[in-house]
Amino acid sequence: MIAYYVHHHGSGHVHRATSIAHHLGEDVIGISSLDAPARWPGRWTTLPGDAHGVDAAHDDVSAGATLHWAPRHHAGLRERMALVSADLRGGAVRLLVADVSVEIALLARLHGVPVVVVAQPGRRTDRAHRTAYDLADALIAPWPRQPAPDWPEAWLAKTEHVGAFSRFDGRPAAPATAQRNVLVLWGAGGLTVSETQLHAAAAATPHWRWDIAGPPVSGTASDPPPPNLRHHGWVDDPWPLLGEAGVVITHAGQNALAEVAAARRPAVVIPQPRPFDEQHATAAALVRAGLGVVVPTWPEPHRWSAVLTTAQARGGDWSPWSRGDGAARTAAVLRDLAQRR
Repeated sequence: MIAYYVHHHGSGHVHRATSIAHHLGEDVIGISSLDAPARWPGRWTTLPGDAHGVDAAHDDVSAGATLHWAPRHHAGLRERMALVSADLRGGAVRLLVADVSVEIALLARLHGVPVVVVAQPGRRTDRAHRTAYDLADALIAPWPRQPAPDWPEAWLAKTEHVGAFSRFDGRPAAPATAQRNVLVLWGAGGLTVSETQLHAAAAATPHWRWDIAGPPVSGTASDPPPPNLRHHGWVDDPWPLLGEAGVVITHAGQNALAEVAAARRPAVVIPQPRPFDEQHATAAALVRAGLGVVVPTWPEPHRWSAVLTTAQARGGDWSPWSRGDGAARTAAVLRDLAQRR
């Protein structure tokens, strides 16, 4: 049996885990602070939180910079680790996938369970990441082999570059057209864009229709939205909106880009601040690969017409980034590793 730890931040980790689990063709133990996703193929262990009431400095959450999150004397952390150990102690788990947690990867390996770590872009050479990446039997990189990250050779030698993949892989993409529809696709990880900026961009491009899918953005605009803008709120299945989009504006998170790639849509990518410069590293890789239109910050209103026209002209061929079979390729790697003794 394979166990799969799913980080609770954002929605990308759970979407990715679910896609892989369905390709494995066997029951998978899901482990997360999140509730089990619909149609998870196996048992799910829901973990308590471990952040409530923590004083990061006083509670030494990094254990002297050796880990990322292990606050001293925290009941939630103790219970989390005990529940994961209960899943591992019987010997039925042949492999644990960590997406992502240094502490869970280390705990599994200390139980003698081989570990696969789902790698992330950005600066991952701090002591805690080195521990997880060093102990892993394999690293899964959900991006193409080129451009390769600046990693130690030992990591690259055990990395499977499977390309970006999403829950929408396999769905037929809508035919490319010249429609003047903009989809602003945001996630739950936090943004540096305000409602005022969104309204101003739409007002400056009245010949485009703007749809916004995602949580509310920061601030409240003083004026009502322009008539060509509609905020849909959180959308569980943005595929229909992706199909209508002539251009997608999104951040540089792995899941959002994978969904845009699956839809084969032109894109404007605006990296957001994240730990370890994750999104900026991904954006730099897109620039090197010539994919999408990457802008460092939200453009001024008068620039949006040219930005959208440039993105549409560049097109939506994301095949170098996402072949559409990343989940199946990852499942094959996991099955092979789980069968080894």
